[in-house]
Amino acid sequence: MIELLLALALQPVPYVKNPKYWPTPVMDEASPPLPPLKRGAVLVLSKTNGYRDDEQIVAATIAIQEIVKDGGRDVFATENAAVMNPRDLAQFKVVVLNSTSGNIFTESQRTAFRQWVEGGGGVVLLHGAGGDHHYDWPWYRNALLGVQFIGHTSKPDQFQQGDIHVTTPRHKVMRGIPAKWTRTEEWYAFDRVPTGQNTRIVATLDEASYRPAPEQRMGASHPIVWTRCVARGRSIFSALGHQAQSYAEPLHRRLIGNAIEWAAGKRC
Repeated sequence: MIELLLALALQPVPYVKNPKYWPTPVMDEASPPLPPLKRGAVLVLSKTNGYRDDEQIVAATIAIQEIVKDGGRDVFATENAAVMNPRDLAQFKVVVLNSTSGNIFTESQRTAFRQWVEGGGGVVLLHGAGGDHHYDWPWYRNALLGVQFIGHTSKPDQFQQGDIHVTTPRHKVMRGIPAKWTRTEEWYAFDRVPTGQNTRIVATLDEASYRPAPEQRMGASHPIVWTRCVARGRSIFSALGHQAQSYAEPLHRRLIGNAIEWAAGKRC
């Protein structure tokens, strides 16, 4: 009996995902009603079928809407991925993927979104929108991101102070951002430095300024914000923004506003 109890005690405990952060996935079929929107409007999509942090999502959505309105554009925020259809997407100039996660699009929604981007749309991907360990839509990973997320700083040192270096200070996305920007973040790492599709790395992370795990070291060029051309469209990814309070930071808000305006442009 003692041997049996010891054997049971030594059995590995299965990992159970906390439903607070891993809600049951839902695929949306009916698109949400859109209000009247002026030309050049911005869509903010916060759909999550993977990891979700409610506090961060809410804070970011509020901040993005304020930033867009302050920039003179109309904005519509939703968590309904069925908005990805040709009729509704035609109302928008920019789509902001606000820490979206998991497999959120049906095949028809994927097709509509891809055609919209390649036809000239601009996409801003924030934090978790590039933070899945696996993507079953290769175009999303290969075209919009150009990298695969491999991990981030974790507990007990999940949030660390680090230095961001602006590599292209004249780029529209980095206007008003200091050449060296020190802030606290959950720092992302990727499997490679993105290349191709006229990729421009506009900010890098100084690995000497924080404590990355050995497997998360990328070297002197650790990308943290970059832009890419996607056919006639544009894509920008920022790995910043895990903590809800970060969306009150003036420099972070400036970066998001700059990214949206760059994505709304006609040239990559």
